[in-house]
Amino acid sequence: MPIIHHEVAFDAAPARVYDALMNSAEHAEYTGLPALIGAEEGDTFSLFAGRIVGRHVQLVPGRRIVQAWRGTHWPEGVYSIVRIELSPDSDKTLLVLDHDAVPEERVEVVDAHWKNRYWHALRYYLEP
Repeated sequence: MPIIHHEVAFDAAPARVYDALMNSAEHAEYTGLPALIGAEEGDTFSLFAGRIVGRHVQLVPGRRIVQAWRGTHWPEGVYSIVRIELSPDSDKTLLVLDHDAVPEERVEVVDAHWKNRYWHALRYYLEP
């Protein structure tokens, strides 16, 4: 299966980007839809009013997020893996996303959602 790969720079510290991705209230604010995000490895999450669900596999605050992730409309039991790495880049953050095991027929849509629903919205939220 293809891997979705993005590299995005944000004008904010890695800890700030991590917090925006992992805080339920902030996530809901910049996406415009409810989110419930657990704070610990093994905790579950529900994003975009329950359209995306999963579990945190690894969390390193300010540095890394690894999740078992799925769209609720995907076939039962089908999960993908999201890896987000955050690293300082001067006074910015370089975010690297690798999202693999997305069902082939959903890759184009998921790729577009990362760009539009996350990166553009997050940039606007973090860089007013």
